[in-house]
Amino acid sequence: MKSDTLHKSKKEAETLKQPLVFIDGKFYPKSEAKVSVFDHGLLYGDGVFEGIRSYNCLVFKLKEHLVRLYESAHTLLLNIPLTKEASAKAIIETLRVNHLRDSYVRVIVTRGTGDLGLDPRKCKKPTIIIIADKIVLYPESLYKNGMDIITVPTVRNLPEAVNPSIKSLNYLNNILAKIEAVNSGYQEALMLNADGYVVECTGDNIFIVKNGILQTPPTYLGALKGITRQAIMDLAVRNDIPRQEQVLTRHDLFNADEAFLTGTAAEVIPVVKIDGRVIGDGKPGKMTQKLMSAFRDSTKKDGVKYTV
Repeated sequence: MKSDTLHKSKKEAETLKQPLVFIDGKFYPKSEAKVSVFDHGLLYGDGVFEGIRSYNCLVFKLKEHLVRLYESAHTLLLNIPLTKEASAKAIIETLRVNHLRDSYVRVIVTRGTGDLGLDPRKCKKPTIIIIADKIVLYPESLYKNGMDIITVPTVRNLPEAVNPSIKSLNYLNNILAKIEAVNSGYQEALMLNADGYVVECTGDNIFIVKNGILQTPPTYLGALKGITRQAIMDLAVRNDIPRQEQVLTRHDLFNADEAFLTGTAAEVIPVVKIDGRVIGDGKPGKMTQKLMSAFRDSTKKDGVKYTV
C-alpha cells in the first residue's frame, strides 16, 4: 500500500472519526469501505471469516485463527492470495493504523466478484477484508451472575451438508436460531443436532462440569472447533482439571454442576439456567470462575505482540 494513500485515508478517517478498513491491500474510511454487489460473498455467502481479539497490543491466538481460516478456505477451494505471514502482517497493520490496543478483528475472504450465477469460476480474484473495532457482546452483569439460555427448534447444520467446521459467511443457520432466542426473550440459544444431541450455541461453544470433570460436545456432532474452546481445554490440562469430549443430551445439561459458554467475542461466560432448569446452585461455579481467571491471564501472553 502506497504511503501517500495511507496518509490520505488516515487523515480522512481522523477527520470523520471513522475506523480504517483494509480491503485488498488498501485502507478506506468506514463510509467508503465497499465491495461489489456482484461479490459472491454478498450474493451467496461464499467465503470464510475469522473473529480475532487483541488484548493490550497482543493478538490472541493469531496463528490458530489463521490456520482455521486457511483450512476453511481450502475446503471451499478458495485460494487466499496472501500467505499466512502476509495476512498476519495485514491484521497487525490494521490494528496499528486504527491505534487500537484492545480490539475485535474480523477477517473476511470472499470468493470475489463474479456474475449472478453460482459458478465460482466466474470469480477471478478473492476479496480480502479486515475490520478492527470494539465489541461488547454481553453486559458485565452476566459474567458476574451468569446467563439463562434456551433450546431452540432450529437444528445445527449437518456435517455432511454444510460442515460447521467451516467458518463460512453463510451464517443463516445460526441467525435463525438467534432469532428464535430473541423472540423468546433470551440472548443466547442452545442448538441440537438432527439426532437431538447438544452441539453448541448460536455463536459459542458450550461446556458443563459434572463430578469434577469438564465436558464439551465432540466436533463430529456438528460443533465448531472453537479457538477459545481449545484454549479452555488446554488450560484445563495445565490446571489438572479432568476434561473430555462427551456426547451430551439436554438431560445431562440440566443436571450439570456448572455450565459456561466460550467464544472469541464472548470469551468465557457462565450459564446458570437452561430451559428454566437451574444449573447447580444457580451461581457461576468454582471451576468456571477458575477457568475464567486462567483465560484472562492467558490473553496477556498467548499471542503476537504489536505496537501502536
